Amino acid sequence: MSNQIRFAIVGAGGIAQTHAQAISEIDEAVLVGVMDISTEAAQSMAEAFNCIAVESSEALIRECSPEAALICTPPVTHADLCRTFLEHEIAVLCEKPLCLDSETAKMLNDLAAAKGVPFTMASKFRFCDDVVRAKSIIDSGLLGEILLLENAFTAHVNMAGRWYSDPKISGGGVLIDNGTHSVDIIRYLLGPISQVQVVEGKRVQHLDVEDTVQIFARTDSGALCTVDLSWTFNKELDTFIQIYGSQGTVRVGWQESKYRQPNSDWIGFGTGYNKMDCFKNMLINFCNSITGKELSRIGPADALASVQVIESAYKSLGSVNWIAIERD
Repeated sequence: MSNQIRFAIVGAGGIAQTHAQAISEIDEAVLVGVMDISTEAAQSMAEAFNCIAVESSEALIRECSPEAALICTPPVTHADLCRTFLEHEIAVLCEKPLCLDSETAKMLNDLAAAKGVPFTMASKFRFCDDVVRAKSIIDSGLLGEILLLENAFTAHVNMAGRWYSDPKISGGGVLIDNGTHSVDIIRYLLGPISQVQVVEGKRVQHLDVEDTVQIFARTDSGALCTVDLSWTFNKELDTFIQIYGSQGTVRVGWQESKYRQPNSDWIGFGTGYNKMDCFKNMLINFCNSITGKELSRIGPADALASVQVIESAYKSLGSVNWIAIERD
């Protein structure tokens, strides 16, 4: 299609492969180029998705003329890469975490605004159909006053020797990695977070970063939230979000989602989490934000807030006090 958004991808790892596959399955976009510090990885991905491989982001811009860039590299590289593309007035969708500190996030948001191009963080769970439906149920008032949200992302993952466990590259451990998803889920469903406290578990994997944490948060609306994150144990749950209100409960699961009100049967409203559908929905929304057809479901303020909350969460580690979220 002649009106497809031309995408370049920086990085050729697993998450980049998922994005590339999603691009190949939607009408709104086409992948024109990929780069990675591993020339072999970039060439392999380029062959698989019928685009060209280059050796630098500058070469991507020069040789591929992209309208949008997907940043799929380790977090420490995000700021410089995002800045490069934004300065060339190229829209940027950056994998989470957006960056490692809120001052950098503000700078990138300001640069994107000055250049007049979309810039945001990839947040796949906002594009999960069941999560969107859960938000509609909450917003309808069927659950009454929302009192508690529970979220868990736990699994057995050996992080030894991987960049995720090198704080100089990752910025932290499971808190900044999976916790960024958790924070955005809470904000999407219940609104801004006002306070946060984090407790670290045992470092069973003996990493230089945390491998298990619990997050306790409070929203502006007064709802409490608890989050379990771990690379070391699996809670073996069928759900990843549970929301409790004064008049009902919602469960968002991996295979099915449902809700019920007091003295009523469960009512199903979805078939669970489909990773590829989430990525396709996210990319379609991003393309439409570039062409002006719709607003980005995760705007600059949302992306910045995710960094601010995680930043405050790290400040709270080892503290006995709740830490207020710093905001503009």
